Amino acid sequence: MENICNDRNIILDSIAEGVFTVDLDFKISSINRAAEEILGVSEDEVIGKYCFEIFHANICEHSCALKETIRTGKKIINKIIYVVNSEGTQIPVSISTALLNDEKGNLIGGVETFRDISDIEELRKTLESKYNYQDIVSKNKVMQEIISILPDIAESDSSVLIEGASGTGKELIAQGIHNLSPRSEKPIVVINCAALPENLLESELFGYKAGAFTDAKKDKPGKIALAEGGTVFLDEIGELPASTQVKLLRFLQEREYEPLGGTKPVKSNVRIIAATNRILLDELKNGSFREDLYYRLNIITIKLPPLKNRLEDIPLLVSHFIKKYSSIKGKDIVGVSDDVMNILMNYDFPGNIRELENIIEHAFILCKDYYIQTSHLPAHMRGHTFDFPESMTLEMIEKMFIERTLGKNNWNKAKTAQDLGIDQSTLWRKIKRYCISK
Repeated sequence: MENICNDRNIILDSIAEGVFTVDLDFKISSINRAAEEILGVSEDEVIGKYCFEIFHANICEHSCALKETIRTGKKIINKIIYVVNSEGTQIPVSISTALLNDEKGNLIGGVETFRDISDIEELRKTLESKYNYQDIVSKNKVMQEIISILPDIAESDSSVLIEGASGTGKELIAQGIHNLSPRSEKPIVVINCAALPENLLESELFGYKAGAFTDAKKDKPGKIALAEGGTVFLDEIGELPASTQVKLLRFLQEREYEPLGGTKPVKSNVRIIAATNRILLDELKNGSFREDLYYRLNIITIKLPPLKNRLEDIPLLVSHFIKKYSSIKGKDIVGVSDDVMNILMNYDFPGNIRELENIIEHAFILCKDYYIQTSHLPAHMRGHTFDFPESMTLEMIEKMFIERTLGKNNWNKAKTAQDLGIDQSTLWRKIKRYCISK
């Protein structure tokens, strides 16, 4: 028996993964050499101690993997956690757990294997940092082009008009411009032009003087005054009533305004960034938006693509929101199942990025596992499956997506290349390679 135990120790010490076992009281009963090296401890230091005293893992207090395995009998495979070594350094590791039985099959504890994934984690962080900028998450070609010019836009003091459907991240872009600008130490003040009735919007923007109307007991500064030296972000500018459009135009021209009930103009130093989910050129034609105001606002225009044209961003955004809600809700959800990702990649997202975030938050409420499953999605999404036959190769899938995107864009190759995030020359080569025809 002693020789068998020695043979087992030799085998365990020869593998690169850390291995340790615990008894039913969760005290460490054995540990191999790789585990000692990863944690910076010796066998004599850890035998007989509680595992949480040695590992100080981020799951020890509320969701111990070994405790879960011993309680349910279910293995845990490749869960990503953080442990703390003897020098106090946090190390990312991938762990797997299983039950530990004696020769007669009686349960005597648990076994956990773990491997240091610091190199993999550093690579992941490098890739994510490449596609994260001022909290804007994207590797889409159009979005990357927008991101690349944001510092130049921020440096100028010109008005900016951001166009895009609801939920595409217009306010995030505005915040990014402000944060990068010389005005960043001053406030950015947001006003939603669609959220206020017409009779309140003007006073909200420009403020009012005491006595301007019945309940005006004292002066009240408007959003422009509150943003002095900083930025005013006018969301849904297309909803601005005609009377307020005139006053805003004057402000953009003269950099001064009169509070409601005031008699003297007030000078102001703020930058205006506006956003709209409407097509303002159409609003000009029907007379609901002033042409002179449009061209005052439209010095720099940023057009944000909808999420359905940024398919390559969905995995990045899913990862981003999972981290966000893991922190907020204190859950150890690490990802989504392949079926869920398949549904998300084939969903149109009428609500864009905001809708995707809502979907992930909804799933967090229901999910009690490490991975979000289809049953955790909102009911209206569970039927959006799109299964690829096992026989399909990557080339076949790529061809199918190109054909699908060409059809959606009526064979407009420039628009198709933009949606796919590739150059037109690359699209042309792939069309020839796959013999795609109309």
